[in-house]
Amino acid sequence: MDWIVASLMSALFLGFYDLSTKHAVRDNAVLPVLFLANVCSSVVWLTLLAVDAVMTGADGAAGAGGGLPAMFKVDALTGTQHAQLLLKSTIVAASWLCSYFALKSLPLSLAAPIRATGPMWTLFGALLVLGERPSWLEMIGVGITLASFFGLSLAGAKEGIHFHKNKWIAWLLGGTLLGAVSGLYDKFLMASAGFTASTVQCWFSIYLALIFFPLAVGWKLRWWPRNVFHWRWSIVGVSAGLLVADFLYFDALRDPEALVSLVSSLRRGSTLVAFAGSVWWLGEANGREKIFPVLGIVAGIVLTVVG
Repeated sequence: MDWIVASLMSALFLGFYDLSTKHAVRDNAVLPVLFLANVCSSVVWLTLLAVDAVMTGADGAAGAGGGLPAMFKVDALTGTQHAQLLLKSTIVAASWLCSYFALKSLPLSLAAPIRATGPMWTLFGALLVLGERPSWLEMIGVGITLASFFGLSLAGAKEGIHFHKNKWIAWLLGGTLLGAVSGLYDKFLMASAGFTASTVQCWFSIYLALIFFPLAVGWKLRWWPRNVFHWRWSIVGVSAGLLVADFLYFDALRDPEALVSLVSSLRRGSTLVAFAGSVWWLGEANGREKIFPVLGIVAGIVLTVVG
């Protein structure tokens, strides 16, 4: 699949993930949501690992094409490679802890644009660390997209959320910066270290569940003041949306022509899905005032693709 198409498809499912996340954490305990969503993802990959082992064993064709299709194959890893994927999971876990707690307290129509500034930080990192050089048209597209995100954030400020006073804005920005670090690290894993999308996603999901397990235990045993947890099927939606979105995202990054800054920017098209859902499904306010920045996002994405 072309890396631009894969990035846009990833954006669609990432928007579904954002909507499911907001629904799951709204008036709900965050840590059990994080743990259970990642357990769902881990179960999917552990099942695929088990099925592949059985099929390969039955064929007697280990390493010779037996088992599941190549896109679902998980490679054997060295201890160093496991440590590399554990590091990715740790970065993402920290990012999600900040973002999920912030998302619980902020409207999605405001939080999604703030999270979408991630490509700006990823772009700076890609320019400084990876030496990437997007074209001028692509740079203009990224600039228009990020400026539109800023305009959308200003519209959301009319809901009484002031950036310099609200601690959840700081939490969300912290999660966004950590997400940008993860984006740069993903490019290294997929393009330089040679990991396959399925291998990264499999162990990334398993390690995340393990990281969140002690936090879920602490919540259960009331080691700190905590909120009540309510099971919601949107927790499964969190897992499903992220599994598909990340699989497409990792597949895009494996393309040697793909630029991490542009993949990240295209992926922020998920804001369109999140915005529409937050207004029509979750009933959030000021939808009309945010429509022009949303159109700007579309224009920025088109320029990025054309460039």
